[in-house]
Amino acid sequence: MTTTDENDIATRLAAVRQRIRDAELTYGREPGSVALLAVSKRQPVSALRTALAEGQHAFGENYLQEGADKREALAAEAIEWHFVGAIQSNKTRAVAEGFDWVHTVDRLKIARRLSEQRPEGLPPLQCCLQVNVSGEASKSGAEPAAVRELAHAIAALPNIRLRGLMTLPEAVSEFDAQRAAFRRLREQQAELIDDGLALDTLSMGMSNDLEAAVAEGATMVRLGTAVFGPRPEKQP
Repeated sequence: MTTTDENDIATRLAAVRQRIRDAELTYGREPGSVALLAVSKRQPVSALRTALAEGQHAFGENYLQEGADKREALAAEAIEWHFVGAIQSNKTRAVAEGFDWVHTVDRLKIARRLSEQRPEGLPPLQCCLQVNVSGEASKSGAEPAAVRELAHAIAALPNIRLRGLMTLPEAVSEFDAQRAAFRRLREQQAELIDDGLALDTLSMGMSNDLEAAVAEGATMVRLGTAVFGPRPEKQP
C-alpha cells in the first residue's frame, strides 16, 4: 500500500515538473531542455526510492557520508549522483570516487585534486564551476573576474569535464532581481563559449526562483523541499 509520504512526494514531483514545463513554455525554451536535479539532503532512502518510482534518476547530495550510504543502499538502481555541497581538499577523493557530477568547484586546487583522484575506468567527472554572482561574503564560488582564467585551466585537466557554470545567488523575492543575477551567469558562460569552451550546462534555480532561472537559460534546476517536503532534523 502506498503511504501518505509516498503520495506526497509523487504529488510534489508532478507539480515541480509542471512548473518546469510551464516556465519552458512561457520563456520560449525548448520543451524538455531544463533538467530537474532532486536535492535529497537529509532525506531517507525510502524517499529516493519513491522518486525513482516516479521516474526521477538524478539526485544531489551535500554530505559525503550520507551520499555514500545512499549510494550503497541504492547500488542496484540507475542513478546519476551529483555532489552539491562545499568541497574542502580532504573531501576531493570521496567526491572523485563516488559521484558522477560535482557542481561546486570554485578553485583550481580542488579541480586538480578531483582530476588526479578520479579512478581509472570511470568516465570523466562532470563538473560545474561555481560562481559567486552576488558577491556575498558568506557564499562560496569564484569571483566573476577570475572565472575566465579558471574555466580555461579546469577545462584543460584530464579525468574531469567542465560542463558549465553554477550559482547560488543572493535570495531575493523580486522577479526582475532574480533574473538579473542569473543573467550575469548566462552572459559569463556565453563569453566562455565564445572563447572556445564547449559548455552546455547552467546549474541555477531553486524552489523560490525556478522560473527566473529558466527565463535566463538554466539547463538544470536544483530542488529539494519542493520535491521531498521539509527535511528531517539533522541528527546530532
